[in-house]
Amino acid sequence: MSHEVFTKVSLGAAGYVAQAEMELAKAREEKGDDHPVAFPDTAFYLPMAYALMGLEPKTVGDLVPIVEHCKEILPDPPAEKLWYPYLGRGLDAGAASMLATEVTTALKYSTDGQPVPEGWQGFISDTIMRELGIQLVDGRMPGFCLILGPAPTVEIATHTILELQKRSILAFLAGNRDGHTMRDQLREAGVFNEDMSLQDCWDKYVVPVGPESIDGIYVLDWAIRSALTFGGHQRGESRKCIEYTKDRVFASGMTFGDISPEWYGLGAGAILMGFPIISDSKSTPEVRPTGVTTYEALVVEEDPMKLVPTMIEVRGVKVTVEEIDIPVPFAAAFEGERVRKDDMHVQFGGKYSLGVEFLSSAELDEIDDGKIEVIGRDVDSVESGGTLSLGIHVRAAGRKMQKDFESILERQTHSYINHASGVMHAGQRDQTWVRISKTAFEQGFRLEHFGTILHAKLHDDYAGIVDKVEVTIYSEHDDTEKLIAEAVPAFDDRDARVAGMKDEDVDLFYSCTLCQSFAPNHVCIITPERLGLCGAYNWLDGKAAYEINPTGCNQPVTKGAVIDADAGEWENVNAFVKESSHRAIEQFSAYSLMTNPMTSCGCFECIVAIVPEANGVMVVNREYSGDTPIGMPFSTLAGTVGGGAQTPGFVGVGRMYLTSGKFIANEGGLPRIVWMPVELREHVRERLEERAKELGIEGFVDKIADETVTTEVEPLLEYLASVEHPALTMDSIF
Repeated sequence: MSHEVFTKVSLGAAGYVAQAEMELAKAREEKGDDHPVAFPDTAFYLPMAYALMGLEPKTVGDLVPIVEHCKEILPDPPAEKLWYPYLGRGLDAGAASMLATEVTTALKYSTDGQPVPEGWQGFISDTIMRELGIQLVDGRMPGFCLILGPAPTVEIATHTILELQKRSILAFLAGNRDGHTMRDQLREAGVFNEDMSLQDCWDKYVVPVGPESIDGIYVLDWAIRSALTFGGHQRGESRKCIEYTKDRVFASGMTFGDISPEWYGLGAGAILMGFPIISDSKSTPEVRPTGVTTYEALVVEEDPMKLVPTMIEVRGVKVTVEEIDIPVPFAAAFEGERVRKDDMHVQFGGKYSLGVEFLSSAELDEIDDGKIEVIGRDVDSVESGGTLSLGIHVRAAGRKMQKDFESILERQTHSYINHASGVMHAGQRDQTWVRISKTAFEQGFRLEHFGTILHAKLHDDYAGIVDKVEVTIYSEHDDTEKLIAEAVPAFDDRDARVAGMKDEDVDLFYSCTLCQSFAPNHVCIITPERLGLCGAYNWLDGKAAYEINPTGCNQPVTKGAVIDADAGEWENVNAFVKESSHRAIEQFSAYSLMTNPMTSCGCFECIVAIVPEANGVMVVNREYSGDTPIGMPFSTLAGTVGGGAQTPGFVGVGRMYLTSGKFIANEGGLPRIVWMPVELREHVRERLEERAKELGIEGFVDKIADETVTTEVEPLLEYLASVEHPALTMDSIF
């Protein structure tokens, strides 16, 4: 680290520490040491202090040791003529910057009431982190980048964001220069609309975090929690947490123009975590030594057209830029894009017309690969704001193609079409709803491009089972209606076939180690009656994935000799889990909550947790942020369950597993559920009621308490007794 860089890093860090000390003194005087301090929706208090110092600050007074530690590690600015290696002390200054900015921003949340202006994200919750976890581990989102300040021009800002989006890299925006921000530039360019919600921003992979440089700490806090959540590291394990972020969290920083001391201070913190910084300013001294970061730490790239490729090279991010022959950009970053009514050229399906997508298998000699046929009017035949019907019939053939794979391939239509910029897709089967924006239409997007996308992506992603793909697209009502009549019996047949599958009917289960990129010791075992805990992969998905990539993360697992049929324990499954978990897990029970339950990575949709006083269990989904009867919200529970840990009494699951015949069967199954949030219960109500009817306990679903009844144990017990809940009379769950 050069004399100039270290000087600015130390000055920036000193400014942050002084600010934290001043704000803390003010809070102590005005609010008192006992005033509560917290970030919203996190189990990790102040995440950086939790990870690096092992502290759990809950009050203003608890922040004092953090600020004192910052002052202890804060280096003095160097003398003008005396040179010595600055890297180590520079990293100390980076740590001081992160800890100090965390104190200041936490105080904003706890005393000011409005830490960032409206329209900016601010602190990033544990819930958001877990929702995006599956995208980070499966490669859809290969990394993220914190951009400090605006670009030199609106055109450069737009180009930079588009280059990141094309690679599905999440961009966080923070800081300003003379009051101007990149968020303002993107609004001027039309990338952001005036009424765009923060959820829309997340969906577009461009998130404005805060208008000040200090707001960059929210992104670093988000990153350090990956080590705690997915890596399973404990509070105070600073070295392990930092090594984890360096090796497994593919993040970087980017700046335009001269770098201020404040940006240098926070940038040194990013470098400490293993995240390199890319600058476009030739006046920036480079820091080339490796070790702290994987490659160079501070790199200059003066050509704004090359900033993103340079960032990818320096961080070592593995990305794939998809080039598909359509007239609009194509990437996962556009998957959640909304096309509003005023921005729409044409729409299909929904409540406005008929819409269906149907994939069927065919023999190799029955179809022509690459044939795309549009039957009916195209989108240039309707006035802006118009409506057409849409029937998409994909026929796929291959030597390894199976009828069971039809639904898996068909399900990808949603993501594939959504990856086209300016195209919105919702629903599936005969309940689809699609919109094409005015911009996409003006760029030349037409109906045939749906076929182009589906042909290319099915070949790319399913080359192991698909040899030919043919697509027919209908836009007239009568033709679409005929396709629906053909498709609905096939949909019904699929549902009956999958619903009827039992674990006892198969000799093979499938593993999923996709999340080991984040949680090294976690192993999912997917069975016909137990889908992956993320809710995204079922047994048929595992089977198809193995056919496509025999050396991938979905491997067949022979069940072997039965050890305990009720608990779901088999000899060969145990052996596989032991080996694949790096010998961290000796035994695994597929159907038990209390005895050797499955590990969790952190991507789970729900957590099942024992409520001992009620002789039952509660289920809480990650979208629910309120209190629960066991005194822990989802975020706190998730800190206990995640990271590849095997925790008897707690287990992460997918939503649909709640309605399985194998749901905690060893402990009595469905009748054990005594509490769950309203949203979750209503989401799975129909399936729960079907399962309750099978068990002869009709009316059971309405006996499950929720947050409108109580979030405390004693009132819960009174309620359960009043409705004669079956858990109260079952054998002890222990």
